[in-house]
Amino acid sequence: MSLSEKHQWFAMRATYRRGMQIKSLLDEKGINNFIPMRYEIQLKNGRKKRELLPVISDLIFVHAAQSELQQVKYRIPYLQYMIDIRNGQKIIVPDEQMRQFIAVAGTYDEHLIFFNPDEVNLRKGTKVRIIGGDFEGYEGIFIKVKGARDRRVVISLQGIIAMAMATISPDLIEIIEEPKK
Repeated sequence: MSLSEKHQWFAMRATYRRGMQIKSLLDEKGINNFIPMRYEIQLKNGRKKRELLPVISDLIFVHAAQSELQQVKYRIPYLQYMIDIRNGQKIIVPDEQMRQFIAVAGTYDEHLIFFNPDEVNLRKGTKVRIIGGDFEGYEGIFIKVKGARDRRVVISLQGIIAMAMATISPDLIEIIEEPKK
Protein backbone atom coordinates (compact mmCIF):
# COMPACT_ATOMS: atom_id res chain seq x y z
CA MET A 1 0.00 0.00 0.00
CA SER A 2 1.39 3.40 -0.91
CA LEU A 3 1.33 6.15 1.69
CA SER A 4 -0.88 8.28 -0.56
CA GLU A 5 -3.51 5.56 -0.83
CA LYS A 6 -6.29 6.20 1.65
CA HIS A 7 -8.57 3.75 3.40
CA GLN A 8 -12.16 3.81 2.17
CA TRP A 9 -15.38 1.97 3.00
CA PHE A 10 -16.11 -0.45 0.14
CA ALA A 11 -19.60 -1.98 -0.08
CA MET A 12 -19.11 -5.67 -0.90
CA ARG A 13 -20.98 -8.93 -1.37
CA ALA A 14 -19.96 -12.19 0.21
CA THR A 15 -21.45 -14.74 -2.17
CA TYR A 16 -22.99 -18.02 -0.97
CA ARG A 17 -23.85 -16.57 2.47
CA ARG A 18 -20.21 -16.47 3.52
CA GLY A 19 -20.37 -13.02 5.15
CA MET A 20 -19.55 -14.16 8.68
CA GLN A 21 -16.73 -16.39 7.39
CA ILE A 22 -15.23 -13.44 5.48
CA LYS A 23 -15.68 -11.20 8.53
CA SER A 24 -13.60 -13.65 10.60
CA LEU A 25 -10.84 -13.73 7.95
CA LEU A 26 -10.77 -9.91 7.76
CA ASP A 27 -10.75 -9.64 11.57
CA GLU A 28 -7.74 -12.03 11.70
CA LYS A 29 -5.90 -9.78 9.20
CA GLY A 30 -6.77 -6.67 11.24
CA ILE A 31 -8.90 -5.21 8.43
CA ASN A 32 -11.78 -3.08 9.71
CA ASN A 33 -15.18 -4.30 8.48
CA PHE A 34 -18.85 -4.13 9.37
CA ILE A 35 -21.88 -6.34 8.82
CA PRO A 36 -25.25 -4.85 9.87
CA MET A 37 -26.78 -7.34 12.33
CA ARG A 38 -29.97 -7.71 14.36
CA TYR A 39 -31.39 -10.09 16.91
CA GLU A 40 -33.96 -12.58 15.63
CA ILE A 41 -35.86 -15.36 17.34
CA GLN A 42 -34.92 -18.71 15.78
CA LEU A 43 -36.60 -22.05 16.42
CA LYS A 44 -33.95 -24.72 17.09
CA ASN A 45 -34.88 -28.23 18.23
CA GLY A 46 -38.32 -26.99 19.24
CA ARG A 47 -36.90 -24.19 21.42
CA LYS A 48 -36.89 -20.48 20.74
CA LYS A 49 -33.45 -18.92 20.76
CA ARG A 50 -32.47 -15.26 20.29
CA GLU A 51 -29.61 -15.02 17.78
CA LEU A 52 -27.60 -12.16 16.33
CA LEU A 53 -27.81 -12.52 12.53
CA PRO A 54 -26.85 -10.43 9.49
CA VAL A 55 -29.63 -8.11 8.29
CA ILE A 56 -28.71 -8.92 4.66
CA SER A 57 -26.97 -12.28 4.35
CA ASP A 58 -24.30 -11.30 1.83
CA LEU A 59 -23.59 -7.62 2.65
CA ILE A 60 -20.27 -6.56 4.19
CA PHE A 61 -18.54 -3.19 4.36
CA VAL A 62 -14.74 -3.25 4.30
CA HIS A 63 -12.51 -0.33 5.33
CA ALA A 64 -9.21 -0.71 3.52
CA ALA A 65 -6.91 0.73 0.91
CA GLN A 66 -7.73 -0.44 -2.63
CA SER A 67 -4.41 -2.32 -3.03
CA GLU A 68 -4.80 -4.06 0.35
CA LEU A 69 -8.32 -5.14 -0.57
CA GLN A 70 -7.18 -6.44 -3.97
CA GLN A 71 -4.70 -8.75 -2.19
CA VAL A 72 -7.46 -10.04 0.09
CA LYS A 73 -9.84 -10.53 -2.85
CA TYR A 74 -7.19 -12.56 -4.66
CA ARG A 75 -7.27 -15.08 -1.78
CA ILE A 76 -11.05 -14.88 -1.22
CA PRO A 77 -12.73 -15.08 -4.66
CA TYR A 78 -16.24 -15.07 -3.18
CA LEU A 79 -15.76 -11.51 -1.85
CA GLN A 80 -16.97 -9.15 -4.58
CA TYR A 81 -17.28 -5.40 -5.01
CA MET A 82 -20.78 -3.94 -5.27
CA ILE A 83 -21.03 -1.87 -8.43
CA ASP A 84 -23.20 1.20 -8.92
CA ILE A 85 -25.31 0.32 -11.99
CA ARG A 86 -25.62 4.00 -12.96
CA ASN A 87 -21.89 4.57 -13.51
CA GLY A 88 -20.21 1.14 -13.34
CA GLN A 89 -18.01 2.26 -10.41
CA LYS A 90 -17.31 0.38 -7.17
CA ILE A 91 -19.59 1.63 -4.40
CA ILE A 92 -17.57 3.55 -1.81
CA VAL A 93 -19.42 4.93 1.22
CA PRO A 94 -18.11 8.24 2.66
CA ASP A 95 -16.43 7.82 6.08
CA GLU A 96 -18.82 10.13 7.95
CA GLN A 97 -21.91 8.44 6.48
CA MET A 98 -20.50 5.02 7.41
CA ARG A 99 -19.57 6.19 10.93
CA GLN A 100 -23.17 7.29 11.55
CA PHE A 101 -24.59 4.09 10.06
CA ILE A 102 -22.33 1.88 12.23
CA ALA A 103 -23.12 3.92 15.36
CA VAL A 104 -26.86 3.36 14.88
CA ALA A 105 -26.87 -0.18 13.40
CA GLY A 106 -24.25 -1.30 15.93
CA THR A 107 -26.69 -0.76 18.81
CA TYR A 108 -28.66 -3.86 17.64
CA ASP A 109 -31.79 -1.96 18.74
CA GLU A 110 -34.81 -4.12 17.98
CA HIS A 111 -36.76 -0.99 16.96
CA LEU A 112 -34.48 -0.45 13.95
CA ILE A 113 -36.18 -1.33 10.69
CA PHE A 114 -34.00 -2.20 7.69
CA PHE A 115 -35.07 -1.75 4.07
CA ASN A 116 -33.81 -2.15 0.57
CA PRO A 117 -33.60 1.47 -0.60
CA ASP A 118 -36.26 0.89 -3.26
CA GLU A 119 -38.76 0.06 -0.48
CA VAL A 120 -38.76 3.64 0.87
CA ASN A 121 -39.39 6.82 -1.11
CA LEU A 122 -36.92 9.22 0.49
CA ARG A 123 -37.92 12.02 -1.89
CA LYS A 124 -41.22 12.33 0.02
CA GLY A 125 -39.44 12.92 3.33
CA THR A 126 -37.97 15.93 5.10
CA LYS A 127 -34.19 16.16 5.52
CA VAL A 128 -33.50 16.50 9.26
CA ARG A 129 -30.68 16.66 11.80
CA ILE A 130 -30.96 15.13 15.28
CA ILE A 131 -30.16 17.84 17.84
CA GLY A 132 -30.04 15.90 21.10
CA GLY A 133 -29.65 12.48 22.67
CA ASP A 134 -27.31 9.65 21.70
CA PHE A 135 -27.43 10.43 17.98
CA GLU A 136 -26.99 14.21 18.14
CA GLY A 137 -25.61 15.61 14.88
CA TYR A 138 -26.77 12.69 12.72
CA GLU A 139 -28.70 13.49 9.57
CA GLY A 140 -31.37 11.54 7.77
CA ILE A 141 -34.79 11.74 6.16
CA PHE A 142 -37.90 12.03 8.37
CA ILE A 143 -40.57 9.89 6.72
CA LYS A 144 -43.43 7.43 7.34
CA VAL A 145 -42.13 3.90 6.85
CA LYS A 146 -43.88 0.57 6.39
CA GLY A 147 -44.00 -1.38 9.64
CA ALA A 148 -44.00 1.67 11.96
CA ARG A 149 -46.95 3.64 13.35
CA ASP A 150 -45.12 6.96 13.39
CA ARG A 151 -42.64 8.76 11.18
CA ARG A 152 -38.99 7.80 11.64
CA VAL A 153 -35.58 9.19 10.76
CA VAL A 154 -34.14 7.05 7.97
CA ILE A 155 -30.41 6.80 7.27
CA SER A 156 -29.67 5.53 3.77
CA LEU A 157 -26.37 4.30 2.31
CA GLN A 158 -26.16 5.01 -1.42
CA GLY A 159 -28.74 2.60 -2.74
CA ILE A 160 -27.38 -0.32 -0.69
CA ILE A 161 -29.43 -0.33 2.50
CA ALA A 162 -31.73 2.03 4.41
CA MET A 163 -32.41 1.93 8.13
CA ALA A 164 -35.26 3.54 10.07
CA MET A 165 -34.15 4.51 13.56
CA ALA A 166 -36.22 3.98 16.68
CA THR A 167 -38.80 6.69 17.39
CA ILE A 168 -37.11 10.00 18.20
CA SER A 169 -38.87 12.76 20.10
CA PRO A 170 -39.90 15.58 17.70
CA ASP A 171 -38.19 18.19 19.91
CA LEU A 172 -34.85 16.48 19.13
CA ILE A 173 -35.29 16.89 15.37
CA GLU A 174 -34.32 20.00 13.38
CA ILE A 175 -35.52 20.45 9.78
CA ILE A 176 -32.68 21.02 7.30
CA GLU A 177 -34.67 20.93 4.06
CA GLU A 178 -38.37 20.49 3.24
CA PRO A 179 -39.34 17.84 0.65
CA LYS A 180 -39.50 19.04 -2.94
CA LYS A 181 -43.07 19.34 -4.20
